[in-house]
Amino acid sequence: MEWLFAPFGVSFVERALWAGLLVSGICALAGTWLVLRGMAFLGDAMSHGMLPGVAAASLLGGNLMLGAALSAAAMALGVTAVARSRRLSQDTAIGLLFAGMLAAGVIIVSRSRSFAVDLTAFLFGDVLAVRPRDLAVLAAALAAAAVIAAAGHRAFTALAFDPRKAATLGLRPRLAQAALLALLTLALTASFHVVGTLLVFGLLVAPPAAAVLWARGVPAVMAGAALLGALSTVAGLLLSWHLRTAAGATITATAVALFFVSALAAHVRDRARPQALEGAAR
Repeated sequence: MEWLFAPFGVSFVERALWAGLLVSGICALAGTWLVLRGMAFLGDAMSHGMLPGVAAASLLGGNLMLGAALSAAAMALGVTAVARSRRLSQDTAIGLLFAGMLAAGVIIVSRSRSFAVDLTAFLFGDVLAVRPRDLAVLAAALAAAAVIAAAGHRAFTALAFDPRKAATLGLRPRLAQAALLALLTLALTASFHVVGTLLVFGLLVAPPAAAVLWARGVPAVMAGAALLGALSTVAGLLLSWHLRTAAGATITATAVALFFVSALAAHVRDRARPQALEGAAR
């Protein structure tokens, strides 16, 4: 069993494991609502829409997390503003701002001599280079995400399944939407500089999407997503160690692979259920 435990005896792999577990928890809390509301495209757009803020902060010598947060917030506000037009759908607004923000980010980064390195680090991160203070940031972000998710659970649930009822119940859907975007911004901002936007988006969508096929109730989906994210992290790091592949990309690929396994198993279950009922009726 040395092949299973030996990699985690190395200090930087152990820190990568803890970082992946913390990111899995944060992404489970935020990603569940993205999946339930069909907002995966928004999550992808916001994850890449952080590039202008990160690039500007890097060139100016500022705080990268602050730049990312401001850029993500601008993206969220822009989508909300453009989507209010009756002639434009939310997908159109997201697509326009996605392309515009990404283009602006690449233009800013191209002013730097280390263009390729900076963009690669932004997209893929370096989970094996996680430092102890990065773990502290992720732990604080997980605590804050848990508070937001708990405080807004009722409003988020009503907003996901029946926005009109949310307004009728006095749950202030616009405020709930703003809180949900804040939760998403927190997840992206806290995690991207450690593991890259690719891994963050993969864990935001794939584990909750896999859990939705089996779990009943939002808390169960979140728990299942966190568990699948943790499994993806462990399996991805093991595969990366033994196959000598990029750690972040391997974790993401594992999460996506687990989704397809879950989807296939759910399909088999759904096809077997009517046959079982028909047999019982006889």
